[in-house]
Amino acid sequence: MNNISIKSIPNIITLLRLLLAVPIFLLIVQENYSTVLWIALIAGLSDGIDGWLARKLDALSHYGAIVDPLSDKVLLISTYVALVLVGLLPWWLAVIIVLRDVIIVSGALAYYCFFGRYEVASSRLGKISTCVQIVFVLMLLTEQVYPLFPELSFQIGLWLVIFMAFASGGHYVYIWGKKALKMKNSKDLFKNQQ
Repeated sequence: MNNISIKSIPNIITLLRLLLAVPIFLLIVQENYSTVLWIALIAGLSDGIDGWLARKLDALSHYGAIVDPLSDKVLLISTYVALVLVGLLPWWLAVIIVLRDVIIVSGALAYYCFFGRYEVASSRLGKISTCVQIVFVLMLLTEQVYPLFPELSFQIGLWLVIFMAFASGGHYVYIWGKKALKMKNSKDLFKNQQ
Protein backbone atom coordinates (compact mmCIF):
# COMPACT_ATOMS: atom_id res chain seq x y z
CA MET A 1 0.00 0.00 0.00
CA ASN A 2 1.49 3.34 -0.93
CA ASN A 3 1.58 6.41 1.30
CA ILE A 4 -1.40 8.12 -0.39
CA SER A 5 -3.74 5.15 0.05
CA ILE A 6 -2.75 4.64 3.70
CA LYS A 7 -3.53 8.29 4.45
CA SER A 8 -6.97 7.91 2.87
CA ILE A 9 -8.05 5.21 5.36
CA PRO A 10 -9.51 7.68 7.93
CA ASN A 11 -11.63 9.34 5.21
CA ILE A 12 -12.83 5.94 3.97
CA ILE A 13 -13.88 4.98 7.52
CA THR A 14 -15.72 8.31 7.86
CA LEU A 15 -17.51 7.78 4.54
CA LEU A 16 -18.49 4.22 5.52
CA ARG A 17 -19.96 5.56 8.78
CA LEU A 18 -22.04 8.02 6.76
CA LEU A 19 -23.30 5.17 4.55
CA LEU A 20 -24.22 3.06 7.60
CA ALA A 21 -27.01 5.55 8.39
CA VAL A 22 -29.33 3.87 5.85
CA PRO A 23 -29.12 0.24 7.09
CA ILE A 24 -29.21 1.39 10.73
CA PHE A 25 -32.37 3.42 10.10
CA LEU A 26 -34.05 0.56 8.20
CA LEU A 27 -33.09 -2.10 10.75
CA ILE A 28 -34.43 -0.02 13.64
CA VAL A 29 -37.71 0.63 11.80
CA GLN A 30 -37.95 -3.15 11.15
CA GLU A 31 -37.17 -3.67 14.87
CA ASN A 32 -34.24 -5.95 14.01
CA TYR A 33 -32.38 -4.88 17.13
CA SER A 34 -29.91 -7.77 17.36
CA THR A 35 -28.44 -6.92 13.94
CA VAL A 36 -28.61 -3.15 14.25
CA LEU A 37 -26.90 -3.25 17.64
CA TRP A 38 -23.69 -4.58 16.10
CA ILE A 39 -23.79 -2.22 13.13
CA ALA A 40 -24.44 0.75 15.44
CA LEU A 41 -21.57 -0.36 17.70
CA ILE A 42 -19.22 -0.46 14.69
CA ALA A 43 -20.45 2.99 13.58
CA GLY A 44 -19.98 4.36 17.11
CA LEU A 45 -16.46 2.97 17.43
CA SER A 46 -15.52 4.22 13.97
CA ASP A 47 -16.25 7.76 15.15
CA GLY A 48 -13.21 7.62 17.41
CA ILE A 49 -11.04 5.44 15.19
CA ASP A 50 -11.12 7.68 12.10
CA GLY A 51 -9.96 10.76 14.03
CA TRP A 52 -7.30 8.80 15.90
CA LEU A 53 -6.00 7.29 12.65
CA ALA A 54 -6.01 10.67 10.90
CA ARG A 55 -3.80 12.10 13.66
CA LYS A 56 -1.59 8.98 13.85
CA LEU A 57 -1.05 8.86 10.07
CA ASP A 58 -0.72 12.65 9.83
CA ALA A 59 -3.68 12.51 7.44
CA LEU A 60 -5.88 15.35 8.72
CA SER A 61 -7.75 16.82 5.76
CA HIS A 62 -10.32 19.48 4.92
CA TYR A 63 -12.52 16.68 3.53
CA GLY A 64 -12.35 14.80 6.84
CA ALA A 65 -13.02 17.97 8.84
CA ILE A 66 -16.29 18.45 6.92
CA VAL A 67 -17.44 14.85 6.36
CA ASP A 68 -16.69 13.60 9.91
CA PRO A 69 -19.17 15.88 11.71
CA LEU A 70 -21.61 15.52 8.79
CA SER A 71 -21.47 11.71 9.19
CA ASP A 72 -22.15 12.05 12.90
CA LYS A 73 -25.12 14.34 12.30
CA VAL A 74 -26.70 12.19 9.56
CA LEU A 75 -26.16 8.98 11.50
CA LEU A 76 -27.43 10.30 14.82
CA ILE A 77 -30.41 12.21 13.42
CA SER A 78 -31.57 9.23 11.34
CA THR A 79 -31.09 6.90 14.33
CA TYR A 80 -33.02 9.13 16.72
CA VAL A 81 -35.84 9.58 14.19
CA ALA A 82 -36.03 5.79 13.70
CA LEU A 83 -36.15 5.27 17.48
CA VAL A 84 -39.03 7.76 17.67
CA LEU A 85 -40.86 5.95 14.85
CA VAL A 86 -40.75 2.64 16.74
CA GLY A 87 -41.79 4.30 20.00
CA LEU A 88 -38.54 3.89 21.94
CA LEU A 89 -37.98 7.65 22.29
CA PRO A 90 -40.30 10.65 22.62
CA TRP A 91 -40.70 12.75 19.46
CA TRP A 92 -39.59 15.93 21.23
CA LEU A 93 -36.13 14.48 21.89
CA ALA A 94 -35.56 14.02 18.16
CA VAL A 95 -36.82 17.59 17.61
CA ILE A 96 -34.25 18.93 20.11
CA ILE A 97 -31.41 17.04 18.42
CA VAL A 98 -32.49 18.01 14.89
CA LEU A 99 -33.01 21.68 15.85
CA ARG A 100 -29.58 21.85 17.50
CA ASP A 101 -27.94 20.58 14.32
CA VAL A 102 -30.07 22.81 12.06
CA ILE A 103 -29.04 25.85 14.13
CA ILE A 104 -25.35 24.87 13.97
CA VAL A 105 -25.39 24.19 10.22
CA SER A 106 -27.46 27.34 9.50
CA GLY A 107 -25.03 29.40 11.57
CA ALA A 108 -22.07 27.95 9.69
CA LEU A 109 -23.72 28.69 6.34
CA ALA A 110 -24.61 32.23 7.42
CA TYR A 111 -21.03 32.82 8.57
CA TYR A 112 -19.75 31.51 5.24
CA CYS A 113 -22.17 33.71 3.24
CA PHE A 114 -21.38 36.90 5.17
CA PHE A 115 -17.73 36.48 6.08
CA GLY A 116 -16.27 33.78 3.85
CA ARG A 117 -14.42 30.59 4.56
CA TYR A 118 -13.81 29.45 8.10
CA GLU A 119 -12.02 26.61 9.86
CA VAL A 120 -14.36 23.76 10.72
CA ALA A 121 -13.60 22.53 14.22
CA SER A 122 -15.73 20.63 16.69
CA SER A 123 -15.82 22.12 20.15
CA ARG A 124 -15.08 19.97 23.18
CA LEU A 125 -18.74 20.31 24.23
CA GLY A 126 -19.82 19.26 20.72
CA LYS A 127 -17.65 16.13 20.91
CA ILE A 128 -18.99 15.30 24.38
CA SER A 129 -22.57 15.81 23.16
CA THR A 130 -21.98 13.46 20.21
CA CYS A 131 -20.39 10.87 22.51
CA VAL A 132 -23.34 11.08 24.96
CA GLN A 133 -25.82 10.66 22.09
CA ILE A 134 -23.92 7.62 20.77
CA VAL A 135 -23.67 5.97 24.20
CA PHE A 136 -27.37 6.60 24.87
CA VAL A 137 -28.38 5.02 21.54
CA LEU A 138 -26.12 2.01 22.14
CA MET A 139 -27.62 1.56 25.64
CA LEU A 140 -31.15 1.75 24.22
CA LEU A 141 -30.40 -0.74 21.43
CA THR A 142 -28.57 -3.08 23.83
CA GLU A 143 -31.58 -3.03 26.16
CA GLN A 144 -33.81 -4.31 23.33
CA VAL A 145 -31.63 -7.42 22.96
CA TYR A 146 -29.99 -7.83 26.38
CA PRO A 147 -32.01 -6.12 29.15
CA LEU A 148 -29.13 -5.10 31.41
CA PHE A 149 -29.73 -1.52 32.46
CA PRO A 150 -31.91 -0.18 35.27
CA GLU A 151 -34.65 2.25 34.24
CA LEU A 152 -32.85 5.07 36.07
CA SER A 153 -29.91 4.83 33.67
CA PHE A 154 -32.22 5.70 30.76
CA GLN A 155 -33.67 8.67 32.62
CA ILE A 156 -30.17 9.92 33.37
CA GLY A 157 -29.10 9.26 29.78
CA LEU A 158 -32.11 11.09 28.37
CA TRP A 159 -31.47 14.19 30.49
CA LEU A 160 -27.74 14.08 29.70
CA VAL A 161 -28.52 14.03 25.97
CA ILE A 162 -30.87 17.01 26.39
CA PHE A 163 -28.46 18.96 28.59
CA MET A 164 -25.50 18.38 26.26
CA ALA A 165 -27.59 19.31 23.19
CA PHE A 166 -28.46 22.67 24.73
CA ALA A 167 -25.00 23.25 26.21
CA SER A 168 -23.09 22.42 23.03
CA GLY A 169 -25.62 24.17 20.74
CA GLY A 170 -25.47 27.30 22.90
CA HIS A 171 -21.69 27.14 22.95
CA TYR A 172 -21.51 26.97 19.14
CA VAL A 173 -23.90 29.94 18.83
CA TYR A 174 -21.81 31.93 21.35
CA ILE A 175 -18.43 31.12 19.74
CA TRP A 176 -19.51 31.71 16.14
CA GLY A 177 -21.61 34.74 17.07
CA LYS A 178 -18.53 36.21 18.76
CA LYS A 179 -16.39 35.47 15.67
CA ALA A 180 -19.02 37.00 13.37
CA LEU A 181 -19.23 40.13 15.54
CA LYS A 182 -15.43 40.44 15.53
CA MET A 183 -15.35 40.06 11.73
CA LYS A 184 -18.13 42.62 11.32
CA ASN A 185 -16.35 45.10 13.61
CA SER A 186 -13.05 44.64 11.77
CA LYS A 187 -14.81 45.20 8.41
CA ASP A 188 -16.52 48.32 9.78
CA LEU A 189 -13.18 49.56 11.11
CA PHE A 190 -11.54 48.95 7.71
CA LYS A 191 -14.33 50.91 5.95
CA ASN A 192 -13.98 53.80 8.39
CA GLN A 193 -10.21 53.98 7.79
CA GLN A 194 -10.65 54.38 4.03
